[in-house]
Amino acid sequence: MTSPAKFKKDKEIIAEYDTQVKEIRAQLTEQMKCLDQQCELRVQLLQDLQDFFRKKAEIEMDYSRNLEKLAERFLAKTRSTKDQQFKKDQNVLSPVNCWNLLLNQVKRESRDHTTLSDIYLNNIIPRFVQVSEDSGRLFKKSKEVGQQLQDDLMKVLNELYSVMKTYHMYNADSISAQSKLKEAEKQEEKQIGKSVKQEDRQTPRSPDSTANVRIEEKHVRRSSVKKIEKMKEKRQAKYTENKLKAIKARNEYLLALEATNASVFKYYIHDLSDLIDQCCDLGYHASLNRALRTFLSAELNLEQSKHEGLDAIENAVENLDATSDKQRLMEMYNNVFCPPMKFEFQPHMGDMASQLCAQQPVQSELVQRCQQLQSRLSTLKIENEEVKKTMEATLQTIQDIVTVEDFDVSDCFQYSNSMESVKSTVSETFMSKPSIAKRRANQQETEQFYFTKMKEYLEGRNLITKLQAKHDLLQKTLGESQRTDCSLARRSSTVRKQDSSQAIPLVVESCIRFISRHGLQHEGIFRVSGSQVEVNDIKNAFERGEDPLAGDQNDHDMDSIAGVLKLYFRGLEHPLFPKDIFHDLMACVTMDNLQERALHIRKVLLVLPKTTLIIMRYLFAFLNHLSQFSEENMMDPYNLAICFGPSLMSVPEGHDQVSCQAHVNELIKTIIIQHENIFPSPRELEGPVYSRGGSMEDYCDSPHGETTLAEDSTQDVTTEHHTSDDECEPIEAIAKFDYVGRTARELSFKKGASLLLYQRASDDWWEGRHNGIDGLIPHQYIMVQDTLIS
Repeated sequence: MTSPAKFKKDKEIIAEYDTQVKEIRAQLTEQMKCLDQQCELRVQLLQDLQDFFRKKAEIEMDYSRNLEKLAERFLAKTRSTKDQQFKKDQNVLSPVNCWNLLLNQVKRESRDHTTLSDIYLNNIIPRFVQVSEDSGRLFKKSKEVGQQLQDDLMKVLNELYSVMKTYHMYNADSISAQSKLKEAEKQEEKQIGKSVKQEDRQTPRSPDSTANVRIEEKHVRRSSVKKIEKMKEKRQAKYTENKLKAIKARNEYLLALEATNASVFKYYIHDLSDLIDQCCDLGYHASLNRALRTFLSAELNLEQSKHEGLDAIENAVENLDATSDKQRLMEMYNNVFCPPMKFEFQPHMGDMASQLCAQQPVQSELVQRCQQLQSRLSTLKIENEEVKKTMEATLQTIQDIVTVEDFDVSDCFQYSNSMESVKSTVSETFMSKPSIAKRRANQQETEQFYFTKMKEYLEGRNLITKLQAKHDLLQKTLGESQRTDCSLARRSSTVRKQDSSQAIPLVVESCIRFISRHGLQHEGIFRVSGSQVEVNDIKNAFERGEDPLAGDQNDHDMDSIAGVLKLYFRGLEHPLFPKDIFHDLMACVTMDNLQERALHIRKVLLVLPKTTLIIMRYLFAFLNHLSQFSEENMMDPYNLAICFGPSLMSVPEGHDQVSCQAHVNELIKTIIIQHENIFPSPRELEGPVYSRGGSMEDYCDSPHGETTLAEDSTQDVTTEHHTSDDECEPIEAIAKFDYVGRTARELSFKKGASLLLYQRASDDWWEGRHNGIDGLIPHQYIMVQDTLIS
C-alpha cells in the first residue's frame, strides 16, 4: 500500500491537471463567444452601411431635384419670349457664355447626382445585403467546424487524463510491490540470523542427550526459511510484473503527453487561424472591397464629370475678354454704333461758296489764327498725353486691385484633427469685414481719381480734335503747313539750345529750387493739377530764356510749378530714360532684393551720357527729399513714381501700355528710394548736385580729398577782402531757416540768427561771418534788405 504522502501528492497532480483542462475548456468557450460577437458586429456594420447609403441616396436625390429646380428657374428666363432675339445675341458675349456654362454645369450635376442615388440604391446596398447573408451563412458553418475541432481537442485531453491515471496507478502498484519485497527480504535476513545464534548457544551440550533436539530444531528452521524464500520469490515476481506495467504505462503517458501538446499547439496556432481566415472571413473582405470600390468608382466618376464641366467653365473664364466683347457687341448692333453721316454745308440762299475764304483782308487773320492753333495744339497734346499717362497708371492700379489673386480658398478645406469649422477659417481670409472695408475704400478713392482723369482726358481730346480739325482746314486752305512747322522747329531748337547750355536746365533747376523752398509740405504736390493758364505763362517765360521763379517771392501756384516741371520732361524729344535700355531696366524690376535691384539699375544707367546722369542724380535726389515729407504732402515714393513714371520713361510701341506702366512705376520708385546707391557720387561724376535748400552745388575733387564749393574761384576774392576790409562795408542779413554746414568752409546757423555778409562768392553763396567765424553762407537761407544789395 502507498504512503499517505504519496497518495496526497497524486491527488494534487490530478487536481492540477483538472484545473489546466478547465482553463482550456473556458478558453474554448470564450473563443466561440468572441467569434459570435465578431459575426454580430459584422452584421451590424453591414446594416449600418445599408442604412447610411440608403439615407445618402435620399440626400443625393433631394440635392439633384433642388439643382434641377435652380437651373430651370433661370433657364426659364432665357427661354421666355420677351426679348428673345436680344438674349440670343447676348450668348456670343464671354460673360453670358460663362453664365450659360454655369447653368449647364448645374443641370449636369443634377443628372450626375440622380445617377449616384440610383447606384447607391440598386447596386451598392444590394451588395451589402449579399455580403451580410453570405457572412452569416458562412459563420454558421465555421462555427460547426470550430465546435468539432474543440470536441476533438477535448477528446485528446480526456485520453491524456486516462493514460496519466493508468500510469499513476501502475506506478503506485510497483512501488507497493517493491515495499513488500523489501519487507520479505528483511524477514529472511532476520530468520537466518536467528538460526545462527541458536546454533552457537547449543554447542557445549553432549551429543547424545541433545542429538534428537537439534535435529528437530534444524528441521523447524529449514521449514521457516523455505516459507520465507517462497514468499520472497512470490513478491519478487509481483514486483517485476508491476514494474514492467509501470514502465509501459509511463511510456504510454509520455507519448500521449507529446501528442496532446502537439494537438493543443496546432489548434491554437494553426486551426484557429485557419478557421478565421478560411471559414469565418471567407470572402467577407473581398466582397466588402468590391462594394466600397463601387462607391469609389461612382464618386470618382462624379468628380470627373464635375471636373469636365468645371474645365469648360474655367476655359470660358480664361476667355473673358472685354475687347472681344466690345467688338462683338458693335458688330451685332452695327446700325446702332456705326457713325452717322457727316453734316453737309447748308449754304444760305444765294451763297454758293463752300470753302474757307483765304483772300485779303482775312488772309493774315487766318494765318495768325492757324499759328495760334498750332501753338495751342502743341501744348494741349503734351498736357493731354501727361493726363493720359496718369490715367493709365491709375487704371493699372485699379486693375491690380480688381485682379488680385485672392480667389484661392484651399486653406478653408484643410481640416485638422480638431475639426475646426469652415466658418472660422473663412473669417480670416479676404471676406473678413476689415479687409473688405479697407479694400473697398481704397478702390473707390482710386476710381474717383481715375474717372476725374478720364473726364479730363476725354475733354482734352475732344478739344484737341476740334482744334486740330480747324487747324488742318486752315493749313490746307492757306498752304502754311511747312512754314508753320519750320517756325516751330526753330523755336524748339532755341529752347533745346538753351536747355543744353548748362548741366541742369534752367527750368528744372528753378522749379526744383522753388518747390524745395516753399512746397515740400504742399499736399498733393505733382498729383493735383495746377492752373493751365499759369502753367502756360511760366513755360513760355522759360522758353524765352527768362526765369519767372527767380527771387524770394512766393506768389506762384505750387501745383502749376509742379506741372511745368512734369511738362518739361514729358515734352523732351528724347525721354530721360532712352528706349534702348527699356528692357534692361524692366529686367531689374523682377529682382526681389532691393539692394541687388539697385546695383543692376546702376549698371544699366552708367552707359548713359554724363549730362543725362547729372540730371537724373539731381532730379531723384530732389524727389527723395520730397518723399521724406510724405506725412504732410501725402506723396510717398510710390505716389511720386505714379506721377513721374509716364513723364520720364515712355513704353515702346508694341508693348502693353497698361501692364508695362506698372513696372515703370516700380522702377521709378526704386530709383527714388535707392538714388544714393544708383547714381555716381560727386567724386565719381563731377557736376551739380541737389542741395537740401533747393540750390545747385558744383563739386570737384579737392587736393585734400574734400568736397569744396566753388572755393577755387572765390579764394582770391576772399583773401582780398581780409587784406582790405576798408574797401567795402559788411551787409547785415537775417537767417530764414536753420542751416548745418557740410564742409569746413560752410557756416552753420539757426533761424533768426544775425549774419554779416562781405561779398558775393557766387550766385548762390556769400562770403560772411557768424559768431566770429568767417565762411560761406547760402543765399537761399538768408534775407537781405533790398536797399543794401546792389
